[in-house]
This record gives sequence, structure tokens and C-alpha cells, in this order.
Amino acid sequence: MRLEHLNAPGDGRLASPSAERNREPIAKVLSQVLPQSGLVLEVGSGTGEHTIHFARVMPHLTWQPSERERDCLRSISAWAAVEAQANVLQPLYLDVTDAQWPIANAAAIVSINMIHIAPRSVAQALLRGARCILPLGGLLCLYGPYRVAGNHTSASNRAFDVQLRAMNSEWGVSDLDALANEARTLGIELARTFQMPANNFVAVFRKS
Repeated sequence: MRLEHLNAPGDGRLASPSAERNREPIAKVLSQVLPQSGLVLEVGSGTGEHTIHFARVMPHLTWQPSERERDCLRSISAWAAVEAQANVLQPLYLDVTDAQWPIANAAAIVSINMIHIAPRSVAQALLRGARCILPLGGLLCLYGPYRVAGNHTSASNRAFDVQLRAMNSEWGVSDLDALANEARTLGIELARTFQMPANNFVAVFRKS
């Protein structure tokens, strides 16, 4: 993810061009599927721009951003301070591979563009964490590129996959069917998928 410093001196906010592009279509889908009340944990909040936008669009929900990168944690705090959204909590340090997460429960979990730039073990850890903190019927919403039945959905995604694996052999575009099978072993079912711009998907999983 390419990040840019905003021009305000000492501001601390980072900006992601991709977040600017995809926040509206993602928010449209999340508005359809997320509950009408409760706390939503965003895993891997990056710059914090998604959290702020979602909190503005869905003021009936409380948003808990989280990150493991210190620069991003500072950026999230800076965005929250500037935007002053009352339904955005201070960011948590969260490494999904930790045995215990710093949050006991959430009505839903959202993660955007994370699992393809991480080892497969990170996706597995995310599923395990979701099983622990979601209630029955709670949702895990994952946005990003996916292969379907082992096949890339576009030439650009195939090229992106090659690029990712060249950067790190443990990275790459995940197969949605394989991910759904892993989730099912943990009592989390793939409930819906939404096709998104730029050959991405929102995959909505439900704890059963």
C-alpha cells in the first residue's frame, strides 16, 4: 500500500490513494450487511481513513481501529483528532497472530486489503481471532482481490499476484474457496460475496 504524508507540518496523518478510491464502494456494501448497533473492529486500519469514513457514513456503529505498525497507529490517532468523530475509539495495537487479542468482543470485524500482503498464517490467525470475539451470527467482512476456484478473475490480478510473490514468497492473492473451507472448520461460513470495482470482492463470513 503506497502511503503519502499530508502537507500539514507535524500533523502525523498518512494518506493512501487506494483508500480514497475504494472507501465509498466498500462503505456502500458494509452499510447493507453490518448490524444496526454495536462495536465494529477494523483489523489492519492502515492510515485510518477507512475508519473515519465508515464512522461518518454509519454513525449508529462504534468503530474500533487497530494496527500493528507504529506509523499507522500514529496516523489513525491523528485522523481521529482532526475529524473528531465521536463514534471512533482510540486505535489498538493488534497483531492478529498474538494468542490473545486486546479486545474481548465485537459485533463485527472488517479487514481491508490485508491478507494478500501477509503469510497464509495471518489469514488463519484472523479467522481464529474472529471465532473468539464474534457472537453467534457475527460478521467478518474481508475486502480485497481473490482467486475463485483457483483461477484469477482478471489479467491484472494475475500480474498483481506475481508481483506480490516476487516481493515475498509467502504473499499472494488468496483463493476464496480455500479460505471459505478453512473458515468452515472454525464454525465460520461464507455467507455472501460482493463484486467490487477493480476486480476486488467483499467476502462476508458469518459465525455459526
